[in-house]
Amino acid sequence: MKNFDFDNLNDFNDMDFFDPFQMANEKRKNDQKNDNLKTQLLIDLKGEPGKNCGGFCKFCYFRKVNFKNPEPLGCGQCTYRIGCDYCTNSIREINGDFIPLPFAIQQIQDSLMFKRYDKINITSGGDTSYYPYLEELCREIANMGLKIHLGYTSGKGIKSLQSAKNMVDYGVDEVTFSVFATDKQLRKEWMNDKDPDVSIECLKHFCKHCETHCAIIVVPGVNDGEILKKTISDLIDWGANAIILMRFANKIENGLIFENEPLIEEIEVQTIEEFRNVVEEMYNTYGDKVRLSGTPVYDPITDTPFAIMKDEETINNLKNSIKSEATIITGSVSYIFLSELFKDTPINVIKVNKDISDLITKKDLETIDLTELKDTVLIPSRALVHDRDMEDILKKDGSDRIVLRGVDKLTLDGEVSGVYTKEQAIEFEKECFNELIDKINFFGTPIKSK
Repeated sequence: MKNFDFDNLNDFNDMDFFDPFQMANEKRKNDQKNDNLKTQLLIDLKGEPGKNCGGFCKFCYFRKVNFKNPEPLGCGQCTYRIGCDYCTNSIREINGDFIPLPFAIQQIQDSLMFKRYDKINITSGGDTSYYPYLEELCREIANMGLKIHLGYTSGKGIKSLQSAKNMVDYGVDEVTFSVFATDKQLRKEWMNDKDPDVSIECLKHFCKHCETHCAIIVVPGVNDGEILKKTISDLIDWGANAIILMRFANKIENGLIFENEPLIEEIEVQTIEEFRNVVEEMYNTYGDKVRLSGTPVYDPITDTPFAIMKDEETINNLKNSIKSEATIITGSVSYIFLSELFKDTPINVIKVNKDISDLITKKDLETIDLTELKDTVLIPSRALVHDRDMEDILKKDGSDRIVLRGVDKLTLDGEVSGVYTKEQAIEFEKECFNELIDKINFFGTPIKSK
């Protein structure tokens, strides 16, 4: 393996390689409430799905994506022209190959000049375990006196158990591991895992010696049922700290927005209610032994998403604070909660055929009946629609309505809710909804006094 001269790292000072967008955008509010996350520095090793991960998993939502000629979707970050680096490349993880080791080290050194961090979170667009200098990177981070969070990895790029042991010795004390199943044959077939024996042994070692968060994408008829129970039971026996069940996406309405549906022809996706029932069953069986949640629904500990729905006093206070009318456009998961929350208020909620609100696109807005819209319309803040497109589509009936983006978040996803108590989750949502209603009161049409 090539050796690098770490004494000459000052020659590299290209901060373009450091992309803090994911950390800032996905966990900004979460970081403010959690000291552990607050002291983690995210470094992005780049890399791409299918290319820097040992080959696509069958269930990977980047499989079948056209990486050569990506069509821009449009988003809130675009300027006057439709298409920016985020909605054209970054959202597809079109990052190029892994960055050289000296650049990765330089990311950390430059960031440490401005702020103190206790832990480095190593992530990538491919699979972090395939970074060719991962052990060397961990060793250099250890020399800086910092702990390491090994970001989302399947472990299939780790060549030996000794390599995993070395990384733990170098300071890896937290790991996020994509498991799918502890059945080695299933991992080989569905994850393109060339040596599942090694991957599983590495997972066991991480579970024993690190804070290990395990992700399981649940594919109906493949790794659910008794296989899922066996996987969870194994992970508990090995010492895993948390398990998140992730709903499999196979259609555009589930989130396959890159014209790559279906991933697998014969698989029928679970409904939201069916998936919630799976999460609830697994929690009732194993929740006393491990932190278990699901995404997009639900976290049984915090009652998220939308834990606020069970706080009647807060709901009434929010409703009483509404002074203007508006329309909220959202996805089908959030609609279940928002339509109930804003029932009998001047705010009407409209859903499109997309499960996740942040993945709403221009095509979704084009399906909306404009006669249902009020004079002020809010779409999800992170919807993948250019500002000009959303105005053109929602005002094409000649109405001079105000069209704008809502607030950054309204609730917590299962991937971040694990660090919250139920009380903290409700408080977080209260702040978000107060911000939303303030925005509606300012931009909406004032309610006429009776």
